[in-house]
Amino acid sequence: MGVSSSPRDDAPDQARIANQRADAQRNRASILVAAARALRRNPEASVAEIAAEAGLGRMTVYGHFKTRAELIDAAMIESLGRGEDILAQVPLDGPPAEAFGRLIESSWTLVNESRGLLAAAQEELPSERVRELHAKAEARVRGVLERGQQEGAFRTDLPMHWLLTTTHVVMNAAADEVVAGLVTSEDAARLIIAVLQPAIAAAPGREQQC
Repeated sequence: MGVSSSPRDDAPDQARIANQRADAQRNRASILVAAARALRRNPEASVAEIAAEAGLGRMTVYGHFKTRAELIDAAMIESLGRGEDILAQVPLDGPPAEAFGRLIESSWTLVNESRGLLAAAQEELPSERVRELHAKAEARVRGVLERGQQEGAFRTDLPMHWLLTTTHVVMNAAADEVVAGLVTSEDAARLIIAVLQPAIAAAPGREQQC
């Protein structure tokens, strides 16, 4: 008959496995943070550069992410998840124009922080995947716009997809202006809202569609 091991005999192995898992989780978290930092400075940063930013070897990074695209995808999920937690705290009640302004201001802060990561994602990932990753954020903007239309505050003569596209384009253009040093990140939110609010507002005499 074989001799069965006691729980006490298995304890060192279980502790070692637990430590290895904890190390792997810490490494993965460090890689994602490093990816966001490195790509913010340079959207074309390589896996080796991201590994150096994390203080890890390139093969360690590849042990967690098989390709650069997989790493960028995971970094986007992490970044958007943190952003979702922030945007969920933005009050969207009250007059639609004010709610829209608050949402855009908070969204701009997140866009500005992750613009390099987004640029890398747009280059590395399929456009369908980028849209999928932003689905929750887009749904929040859509909800405010739809409420504004229902309450007569926002125009209804333009398709919803065009209003959303316009919002994205203006915010991305602001990010480019900040990178070029033409505006400050602090001024950008005000400029974005100054452009978008008149563009979406229901104006007297403007033909509306039901």
